[in-house]
Amino acid sequence: MMAVSLQAQNISELQSAFSKSYIAENQNNYIQAINEMKPIYKEEDYISNIRLGWLNYLAKQYSESISFYKKAIALKPYAIEARLGCVKPLSAIENWEKVKEQYNEILKVDPLNTTANYWLGVIFYNRKDFRSATALFEKVVNLYPLDYDSVIMLAWAKLYNNSHTDAKLLFQQALIIRPNDNSAQNGLQLINKWLEVNLRPPGQQKK
Repeated sequence: MMAVSLQAQNISELQSAFSKSYIAENQNNYIQAINEMKPIYKEEDYISNIRLGWLNYLAKQYSESISFYKKAIALKPYAIEARLGCVKPLSAIENWEKVKEQYNEILKVDPLNTTANYWLGVIFYNRKDFRSATALFEKVVNLYPLDYDSVIMLAWAKLYNNSHTDAKLLFQQALIIRPNDNSAQNGLQLINKWLEVNLRPPGQQKK
């Protein structure tokens, strides 16, 4: 009976601490929210580590945030939420190699995870590795053909990878999803200019 009572007391303390922490967070008082968690924090508690990882990220204490998220990942290596959480402070300090590492670990567990595929694709795109970016964006578009962000990124990746026909179809698809979209219209203009130059008969001068 004593063990049951102690467990109930611990749960009550946890609920109270989290409740006070949520209230402070909603008031944008992130340090207070962190302080509300400290009395009940245990290193082996996954939920508390996740909570403190998030709060330290909001407080712009990125090293502390990463540390708590890493503890959560060590406790539950297959928990995708912990890795996605860790990406936030890593991105804030622009440690893109560690960000890539977390996304790749997520894809080992969930190869079709749309968040990891999309943002890893963005990293490759920004590094002008359009072949790798294309492969990742395609996974997302195959799952969500009407997701504008994924369609437009795939269109540009295809264009820069010299897949003009595919890129044109994707830009047109983007215009169905978001009519008059500037990015899609600019992409189609570039393709039309490319076609005008490359499909002109030899010796024919541009008017």
